[in-house]
Amino acid sequence: MVIPIHDLNPTRRRAWVTLLIIAINVVVYVAVQPHGDANDQYRFNVRHAAIPCEIKEREPAQILELNEQNCDLESEFSPQFAPDKNIWLSILFSMFLHGSLIHIAGNMLFLWIFGNNVEDYLSKIGFVLFYLLAGAAATFSHVLYNPSSLTPVIGASGAIAGVMGMYLVLWPRAKVVVLVPFLAFIPLPIPAAVVLVMWFGLQFLTGDDSGVAWVAHVGGFATGVLIGLAMKKFKTPFAVEEVD
Repeated sequence: MVIPIHDLNPTRRRAWVTLLIIAINVVVYVAVQPHGDANDQYRFNVRHAAIPCEIKEREPAQILELNEQNCDLESEFSPQFAPDKNIWLSILFSMFLHGSLIHIAGNMLFLWIFGNNVEDYLSKIGFVLFYLLAGAAATFSHVLYNPSSLTPVIGASGAIAGVMGMYLVLWPRAKVVVLVPFLAFIPLPIPAAVVLVMWFGLQFLTGDDSGVAWVAHVGGFATGVLIGLAMKKFKTPFAVEEVD
């Protein structure tokens, strides 16, 4: 409904960790992930990305090709596709894999808009731990919702949703400049709470057949909100007007 392009909430220091996470995502997408052949992309994702069925069963599933999938790990007729796969590391790897240029561009834009302020608030190490925790919580939310799925889950959006949830708690009145399609894409500053609550609400309108792991977004966002509320009791966020 709206496209955020930047916020009017300056930071007190350079967000190096946020920039590093963005750089890692870009390098992985450009230099590590295969492009072109759909089967190669699928096999890569199966080998490295989180798959709900595998997390539920705590071992690699039997996935041979696009049309041969089996979550019955006791079957003797369908060998595991990636028997050496580390199921728990796949949750981490998934946070740095993307399906298309639009996918990674949108995620990195949202990460930069909201991540630099959250990093400034949490400190560099705190932000890394929070980002990974939110991403893991998002993945487990998706697994709980669809535990038998054999579709690889890729993208940083679950972790970024956590960042957005914390931003909502800490700076709900900060202005975010957005482009509104039905207003001829005229830049318009609106409160962060409006943008973020609108984004969160739209997740529930996303169908299960859309290819979007919307429950992961909800889980990541809720994690960010809860941690933000807990943190706010011990560390007051700096006010926008206090920063030059």
